[in-house]
Amino acid sequence: MPLPDTGGDWHRLGADQVRIRLGCGTGGLSADEIRTRRQRFGFNRLAEKPPRPAWAVFLDQFRNLLTLMLLAAGLLAGLVGDTSDMVVVLAVTLFNAILGYAQERRAGRMLGALKAMLAQKARVRRAAGEAVIAAEDLVPGDLVLLKAGDRVPADGRLVDGQDVEADEAALTGESEPVAKTAEALDRDGVPLAERINMLFMNAVVTRGRAEMVVTGTGPATEMGKVAALLDAAGEGPTPLQERLDQLGRRLALIAAVVVGFVLIQGLLAGEPLGRMVLTAVALAVAAIPEGLPAVVTVTLALGMVRMAGKGAVVRRLAAVETLGSTSVICSDKTGTLTLGRMTALEAWAVGRSHVFSGDDRPVGLELVLAPAGLCTEARLNPATGEAVGDPTEVALLRLAERSGALPVPGRWRRLAELPFSSDRKLMATLDSDGEACRLSVKGAPDRVLDLCDSVLAGDGTRPLDADLRRVIAAEMDAMGGRALRVIALAARSAEDLDARPDEDLASGLGGLTLHALVGLADPPRPGAADAIATCRAAGIMVKMITGDHRVTAGAVARQLGLDGEVVSGTDLDAMDDTELADRAPAITVFARVTPEHKVRIVRALKARGHVAAMTGDGVNDAAALGTADIGVAMGRTGSDVTREAAAMVLTGDDFSTVVGAVREGRIITDNIVKFVRFQLSTNIGALLAVLLAPLAGLPVPFSPIQILWVNIIMDGPPAMALAFDPARRGLMDQPPRRRDAPILPLSRLLRLFGFGLLMALGTLAVLWWEGGSGQDMVRARTMAFTTFVMFQVFNVFNARVGGESALGRAALANGKLWAALAGIVVLQAVAVHWGPAQALFHTTDLEPAEWGVAVALGASVLVLEETRKLFFRQPSERDRMSCN
Repeated sequence: MPLPDTGGDWHRLGADQVRIRLGCGTGGLSADEIRTRRQRFGFNRLAEKPPRPAWAVFLDQFRNLLTLMLLAAGLLAGLVGDTSDMVVVLAVTLFNAILGYAQERRAGRMLGALKAMLAQKARVRRAAGEAVIAAEDLVPGDLVLLKAGDRVPADGRLVDGQDVEADEAALTGESEPVAKTAEALDRDGVPLAERINMLFMNAVVTRGRAEMVVTGTGPATEMGKVAALLDAAGEGPTPLQERLDQLGRRLALIAAVVVGFVLIQGLLAGEPLGRMVLTAVALAVAAIPEGLPAVVTVTLALGMVRMAGKGAVVRRLAAVETLGSTSVICSDKTGTLTLGRMTALEAWAVGRSHVFSGDDRPVGLELVLAPAGLCTEARLNPATGEAVGDPTEVALLRLAERSGALPVPGRWRRLAELPFSSDRKLMATLDSDGEACRLSVKGAPDRVLDLCDSVLAGDGTRPLDADLRRVIAAEMDAMGGRALRVIALAARSAEDLDARPDEDLASGLGGLTLHALVGLADPPRPGAADAIATCRAAGIMVKMITGDHRVTAGAVARQLGLDGEVVSGTDLDAMDDTELADRAPAITVFARVTPEHKVRIVRALKARGHVAAMTGDGVNDAAALGTADIGVAMGRTGSDVTREAAAMVLTGDDFSTVVGAVREGRIITDNIVKFVRFQLSTNIGALLAVLLAPLAGLPVPFSPIQILWVNIIMDGPPAMALAFDPARRGLMDQPPRRRDAPILPLSRLLRLFGFGLLMALGTLAVLWWEGGSGQDMVRARTMAFTTFVMFQVFNVFNARVGGESALGRAALANGKLWAALAGIVVLQAVAVHWGPAQALFHTTDLEPAEWGVAVALGASVLVLEETRKLFFRQPSERDRMSCN
């Protein structure tokens, strides 16, 4: 029979309606019906698409403009005889391509990790009887039998069960096991996390026994939807890659115009064709920063090493830089902003409030908290200190342990037990120490209070009169207002029950003494509030995105200093993508959200130009991590799927580590931009010198091999040394760069043009002065060549700073840069004075005075810039912000 389409609203139907509509009755499906449904719905597997060929993925890494330009530059360098430069450029380009290839191949591993989490077997009831089958053989309408500890093999409607609870944190983000019921939920807008009559693939049954009817298999399950989101969440270019690609297009245009002009002008002036072609090729090589990939790779690799030492393992090089541009961090609550475990934070007992901090030992509460140690199913391993059981029970057991209220091992014997149920909302145990019996109860305060007639006080017990009930009700309301889960503890002497310990304890409850009200929650991580304050100072917004209840999420947000609007998943469903993009920046907390909601939120923020980081640990976070500019997974609590989807993994699951990684990312971005500034000013100087020389009636100041030499020694040691520059002052006291901001603002480009023009004019002035009579042009070109190199030695200091002085404390902070500059001077001296090098570079010996002139002219680019800063302009906030 054809299956009805409920639009995914199986939770609205009663259990009998579900059985009828899916045609399974109470005995299950027949063999013929199973075959028919498998043909229609397929196997209970996640959808897969054929992987792209490895060669196609590898070739994709060469599709961006800058990479193609660098390949061309390397080949051109080989054409003019500079094989070493060609080998370096091609090797770095190949290395970057291999990294990109490895990153893209991770997508298959993400889905593989997701599939590995799914249940392998399922117990079903079919017309042929009960059987254990492979989970992939399930079809809609199958009756699946589940018990505590089982992993749910498909999506289904609970039709029968007793005291069923399921851990759905991996899918919904709900921090506590969810009590399940077989009752219908016939109302509109029930969020996924509140469909308490449904069980979802990959959830774990933590309590009770259940029977469910399968309503969705494979791609039709909620987990299948997550897999589809993961598959669709491709990795886009990082902000730096976008800026460098934009820069590459501009450089290509400028280089083509200048090279074409020089080639035509030289040919019209009667220069030999071969020489002009070599000069044009050398200029083309000089115009392209072929050292940039090496510098970027080395800088990012250094950042990776530093971040790993601080608890952040980066799985993609480009992610390091993306962190530096992050303008919004979307953080999961449970386990990231909070400790990820239920903890007893306060209590009302013996007539007053008590606040518990960390692992401090509560004093004088041994008797008060005794029911927490007796009335529990949680167990503590004395050897390892680990506790096993329901999170709430574990929290109470830990509190009893710290207060000294744990029963002495072997002293107490359990006589009878009334298990917790969603109907009773309490648990009771009857225990004996050989001399006396004790009835201990814990549960929902309203249910426990109905069974109490007295309250434990400091001097004994007091009758539970109307005044005391009002006081207790006010305490309960106050705790609830702080988003605490309140548990009541009560007890009494129970010798009257000793004679019938095997009978139902429910009939013997009553006459209890209230011991305490205990408030529990998943508390904020130490340091999380400070980390959020640091983000705020750095202009980075922090959004809490969680599957928890709106009230709980809002309360935790306030404790962390996150003020702003709180919305739920139901609210998000009422917004279209445009409205969400408009409102998302102002919303601080997104509660009760699904994996699809998380992806929509991240996309909305990116649509507004934000660079979004997303943290998470569950499967429900994986798609959003893949969609974000950078996904950050928790190393301890995170699933394999999440870690595969993420670009960075936190070994300590601590939000403050993310903030430290952002700081490291900003340092790295700064240092890459320093190299770009330095390299561009060198390129502009070389191009202008060659372009202006014929207009001034002078010969081309450099030979092709000299141009390549400048590229080699300037792209190499000093550029690499810039990667070791420390963080500049005020780095985390400024907003991040806008996503659409160019790598260099116009004001800085104009300044770089000024540096380049000064270097070109100084070089040509030396060429004119030394060779003005037309004699000894070898010496004149040697002087021009050396002067240009000296310009670069001093100009690197201009590149390191924005509006502040280059001669401040930071000038001596990078010893590697000073060593690199000393090496450049030595290499230039070798090129000028060593015989074999003279033959190669067409140079001749220079006198000490001539070296002095070259050094003095080179220093002018720094002296004049420092003078301008001193007299004409103070560093503005914008200068410090962009280090432009």
